[in-house]
Amino acid sequence: MTEKIIIVDFGGQYTQLIARKVRQWKVFCEIHPCFEPLAIDPSIRGIILSGSPYSVNDPQSPGADIQNMVMHVPVLGICYGAQLMATQFGGTVAASSNREYGRSLLMSKGPANPLLEGMSPETPVWMSHADTITRLPDGFEVIASSENIPVAAFACTREFSHPLFGVQFHPEVTHSPEGNMLLGNFLMKICRCSGDWTAASFVNETITSIRSRVGHRRVVMALSGGVDSTVAAILIQQAIGENLYCIFVDNGLLRKGEFQEVLDSYNSLGLNVRGVDAKALFYSELSGKTLPEEKRKTIGRLFIEVFQQEALQLKDISFLGQGTIYPDVIESVSVHGPSQTIKSHHNVGGLPEKMQLELLEPLRYLFKDEVRIIGKEIGVSEQFLERHPFPGPGLAIRILGEVTPERVLLLQQADYIYIQTLKETGLYHQVWQAGAILLPVQSVGVMGDERTYEFTIALRAVTSTDGMTADWAHLPYEFLARVSADIINRVKGINRVVYDISSKPPATIEWE
Repeated sequence: MTEKIIIVDFGGQYTQLIARKVRQWKVFCEIHPCFEPLAIDPSIRGIILSGSPYSVNDPQSPGADIQNMVMHVPVLGICYGAQLMATQFGGTVAASSNREYGRSLLMSKGPANPLLEGMSPETPVWMSHADTITRLPDGFEVIASSENIPVAAFACTREFSHPLFGVQFHPEVTHSPEGNMLLGNFLMKICRCSGDWTAASFVNETITSIRSRVGHRRVVMALSGGVDSTVAAILIQQAIGENLYCIFVDNGLLRKGEFQEVLDSYNSLGLNVRGVDAKALFYSELSGKTLPEEKRKTIGRLFIEVFQQEALQLKDISFLGQGTIYPDVIESVSVHGPSQTIKSHHNVGGLPEKMQLELLEPLRYLFKDEVRIIGKEIGVSEQFLERHPFPGPGLAIRILGEVTPERVLLLQQADYIYIQTLKETGLYHQVWQAGAILLPVQSVGVMGDERTYEFTIALRAVTSTDGMTADWAHLPYEFLARVSADIINRVKGINRVVYDISSKPPATIEWE
């Protein structure tokens, strides 16, 4: 049984970052929404309570049964989690007279505490709170304070079956330079995790689990050409071999030459893949549609219809394989239920029910960078692992407004020049994701002493770790000038190129 840490999510903006930091210690963890009951099983070694946008004094604020948790395992509360812990055991939390947002200096108090072992007596930390703990419960002790608040960290190691700790600051962010040491102390010394969750162990456990669950039954899976679906397919193939059947649909919204190139690569990997040309259907159904959600839902519906039609030609299929990854799972819930829809997800929703299939999602608990590590472990080629993420709806959401074959062709040509130049100049792997966007804007230009009135291309490139947040890539001016000139000179119908310098948030990586 894989040991794990549970992170109880109260809606904090850094919850996923906590999970990523835990996994860097080679400890598996899961994010658990606070509104769902938590069953403590022997695999759980400890629990971390996240931050939250709420005040613990708000009648509608989320809660959790910390008293039950500490009967079984050590508990660490971060920011809101620390305040919730204090109030549940009889302490007091009130609005701060001195709010702390940003850097602060943490100062250790009293005898050495195992949570702070190895940390400097005074160390910078990142604060973000409007409330503060004004009185600790009986039996709790202050182990650190800051310049503005007396209770920046506390501990209770005597009153309960297991120790409790709370910190008012955020150890998971880079602005708390020794915060990772604190998390390591909690994981390795207090929870006594072994730190043996590696790519190799994940692969072995996953393949064994798939074999046990699937047996000799058959799995059908849609491939997109991206990292997630490719790695998931290879994992399933290594578990059940020829009983995996893959379908790769050409919706006419892929990059230039991508369908045949990716199909050939899949065949070289030994995957059993059927390619389906459905371009005409997608173009016909997208005609006249201009709203982003309308386009996404149309593409999603058509994909299901095409995939289902192809899959039903196969016999005795029991499972639907998908390349779902952890951010897809996390973003589907919030502290009070389903999250607001920013944009529809493109996984094959509805198919399991329609086709009476069980879902098989071997990457369900992995982040994007972890998927790449697993892919390398199982021998997936760098061609797939180092590809930039590409949206499920494809170029349809990089064409603002109506999607037509003519506009797709324009964008494919411009995007090809952009991506190839990134590769030729060695910039491709310095960027998390890049792509061209065709704007529904025509502007006046001059070519060969003649007036033109043609479309505008926006170039987008971002740096990121997992796509949850992103900054615009600071590409060299010389590079941008070269790409702009090549697109305008070689793509008839484009006479202007602009560069997007928006970060996420507030913008999204894709424009639609």
